[in-house]
Amino acid sequence: MKQNHTPEQVAAFRYGLIAPIVSRQSPLAPGELKAYFEHLSSQSFEIPSQTSKRLSVRTLERYLSQYRKHGWEGLLPNPRRDKGGHRLSEEVIADAIALRRERPERSVEQIIYMLEASGRAKQGEIAYSTLSRHLRKAGVAQRELLSDSERGFRRFEVEAPNVLWQSDAQHTLYLPDPRDPKKRKKAILFAILDDYSRLVIHGQFYWDEKLPRLEDCLKKAILRHGIPEQFYCDNGAVYSSLHLTRICGKLGVRLSHSRPYRPAGRGKIERFFRFVDTSFKPEAYESIQNGHIQTLHQLNEAFQAWLEGYYHQRIHGSTGEAPTVRYQRTVKPLRHISVLDLSDIFLWEEERTVDKTGCISLSGNRYEVDLELARRKVQVRFDPFDLQTIQVWCNGQRFSDARPLELNRRYDHRVRPELVEDSADPTALSFFQIAERKRQEKLSEDGLHYAKGERRE
Repeated sequence: MKQNHTPEQVAAFRYGLIAPIVSRQSPLAPGELKAYFEHLSSQSFEIPSQTSKRLSVRTLERYLSQYRKHGWEGLLPNPRRDKGGHRLSEEVIADAIALRRERPERSVEQIIYMLEASGRAKQGEIAYSTLSRHLRKAGVAQRELLSDSERGFRRFEVEAPNVLWQSDAQHTLYLPDPRDPKKRKKAILFAILDDYSRLVIHGQFYWDEKLPRLEDCLKKAILRHGIPEQFYCDNGAVYSSLHLTRICGKLGVRLSHSRPYRPAGRGKIERFFRFVDTSFKPEAYESIQNGHIQTLHQLNEAFQAWLEGYYHQRIHGSTGEAPTVRYQRTVKPLRHISVLDLSDIFLWEEERTVDKTGCISLSGNRYEVDLELARRKVQVRFDPFDLQTIQVWCNGQRFSDARPLELNRRYDHRVRPELVEDSADPTALSFFQIAERKRQEKLSEDGLHYAKGERRE
């Protein structure tokens, strides 16, 4: 029979379960926490205020996460918010229903976020279960408006941030073609995800999915977050290129690929892309239709606002923590590299034979090198987007840079620079403006505060 217990009794019971973890001084060995929680989940307990006898691993992880974030108060049971004076107002319910009907892909969590961030509901006023019930009652549950989505992949994670980065590209949506606004051009999202924290190390939209775009994305990720231990991706031509292998070798990064036709190993990045499809993409298309996003630059601005102002602050369903909070819990020293050294590592490398006059050709251009290199094989290193500066190496020794004689092309024929586009300032209130405002607020705060509540995807 279910008995009533005080909140303090419930918190004491929960703390007793996680005390062996939070009180120890030495770090946990890999897999030790998982093994401990699995052992607890196999036991029977007299659980305060519950008739059940067992606890799931997910529940135990939530207790640990709440204690680490809020201390003892985090273990106190949350009071019901849908009784007595805490009932949701008709106005809030109507706004929530309107938001769901406007974009059926919006999750309950996302609707709560929009209502609270826009001031239409007080922080913490809306309980997830309460709003879900009202949406179902109104006939606007996602299962009634959308077809069932694919289930997630089996869960696996490494033991710390920057141990493993997953990367992939997604054909996300279409924008007006900058060369012909009457046509549509595909925008492709490159993303790099930290396996442990689910933090998007870097994500950016490009007009194509060629190797230079991946290099640009990876370079920005390393400059901001350091060098990972392993870079995991699929077997596409971009990811299996010799140049990427060389870059990883110079950086001391283990490059690994998933098996062909077996994307399950990249489950976390695939799951992130599915969340992009249900959370970011509908809002982006609405802004595109309203004329507030018309260029690739504007799309990337909106994506960064969504990423930093919403995705990184929300509680992730698998970890029970916001990605930024979890990423900051690293105990391993990060490996950093200077901008100049990193730029040198990312230079393209090719071999050329110097003719008898001391000249070489590259991508339709002609260059002059030191005459002592005549008739010898040299290695040229260059930025494919800037063919004016060409490094010349021979037998591991660097010589003077090649001097342009005929510069017919400013960039390599295998790449195409992104078009420079004007950035108009959006004026209509949108989800991205709310997210951008939240992102700016986070930047101006000394401490870090994250949206409360559990994630629902």
